[in-house]
Amino acid sequence: MVNQSKPTVAFYGGSFDPPHLGHQMIVQKSIENLDIDKLLVVPAYLNPFKSSTQSSASQRLEWCHQLFDTINKVHVEDYEMQQGKSTVTSQSVKYFNNTYNVKYLVIGSDNLKDLTKWHQFSWMNVNIIWVIVTREGYDIDTSSLREWKILTLDIPVSSTQIRDKNTLYYIDNKIKKSVQKVLKGKTLMTIEERVKNIVDILDDKKADEIEVFNLEEADYIAKRVIIANSLNGKHTLALVDHLKIGLKAQGDTILVSDVSDDWAVADLGDILIHIMIPEYRQRYSLEQFLSELVENQKKQDSDPA
Repeated sequence: MVNQSKPTVAFYGGSFDPPHLGHQMIVQKSIENLDIDKLLVVPAYLNPFKSSTQSSASQRLEWCHQLFDTINKVHVEDYEMQQGKSTVTSQSVKYFNNTYNVKYLVIGSDNLKDLTKWHQFSWMNVNIIWVIVTREGYDIDTSSLREWKILTLDIPVSSTQIRDKNTLYYIDNKIKKSVQKVLKGKTLMTIEERVKNIVDILDDKKADEIEVFNLEEADYIAKRVIIANSLNGKHTLALVDHLKIGLKAQGDTILVSDVSDDWAVADLGDILIHIMIPEYRQRYSLEQFLSELVENQKKQDSDPA
């Protein structure tokens, strides 16, 4: 029996919040310039480097299907959506390597400054070829890359600009009405604003000893961790319910929660909230662990290479 090689593909991920003309141009130019059998468009449930999305995961996936399904060689994949949480690119590449030969990874030149911080960057740098799409105002420094290709395409707009300026000029007619409906009257909060909102909800509902840990630079599963004391088991459950209602009103969502009378954990992807009775907080010393995590990261950053 003749062994058939796996199809060669390019991987193009992102939030696509919303997808726009620039994304379509990137897809088309990648197909034209790369020697591939397919291009995989992989919308993220939550980008590891972003604190939230304006539109829901299901809505962004639907938009991507509407825009890209009719383009030859393009496949919209829902793998990261199915994970229900932020998924690092290296995990996705390894997953798709089971079926395909993921040869190229398409990124914008604005990603280059943080690229070496990506999870398992060294592994990806050995196993894929970076396809860098030019973007006005961003230099192209390839000194850390093993192999790369440049796609010259100065995209005049970003998803953030579309949301902030509420302009639909660069949105395809297929999804324009839907995007307009989603964006109408909405604003995107920063992670600091979201943390303040959480703290205000907890404080208003009589949570005690609320503490926030900034883990932005640490190697941890979340960018912020909030710890608060409840008065008792009944109060723990009530605080979680108040959070769900209050966050939904602000356009934020608890992705996963694990709730008991003594200890509740709410996961927002980039923010983790721990609510516990005082006995549990004293017993497990979670804040000591997080403080040491931050200090160790500071020491690593200050040590000479």
